[in-house]
Amino acid sequence: MRSERLKKLLGSLAACFGAAAIGGWVTGPSVAGWYVTVRKPGFTPPNEVFAPVWSVLYLLMALALYSIWHKRDEGLRGKRALTFFALQLLMNVAWSVVFFGLHSIAGGLAVIVVLWLMIALTIYLSWSVSRLAAACLVPYLAWVSFAAFLNYAIWRLNS
Repeated sequence: MRSERLKKLLGSLAACFGAAAIGGWVTGPSVAGWYVTVRKPGFTPPNEVFAPVWSVLYLLMALALYSIWHKRDEGLRGKRALTFFALQLLMNVAWSVVFFGLHSIAGGLAVIVVLWLMIALTIYLSWSVSRLAAACLVPYLAWVSFAAFLNYAIWRLNS
């Protein structure tokens, strides 16, 4: 039984930090290059803030995923929560690819709106499976709300 839990925990960490690694791989080159040339609002945090914040958020996401995966029943609610978790994780990576990889501020804005909706739906669906999972995703939704506003402000300044 412990072995099964450990596998789920390690799988959850691998999924979330794997997404983080892909996002970082896409984002890294643009932060020192293209992103420097982009006009940003005064409330933009320093670049050094993003890595620690995202590290904590990815850890919370991994705990949420583990909690859903571990506690889900074989019914539709648990499967839906896992499905939407996977979809929001894909949208998380997609935002990095579109905004930083493709240098598309408008495209990033469209993706982050969908990401926000996917996170909100994941929280809603997770609530009935694991309240801990839903609670772990709230800071993520808050940060993505801020990031969406920042993306919007950057789009307005550069369009």
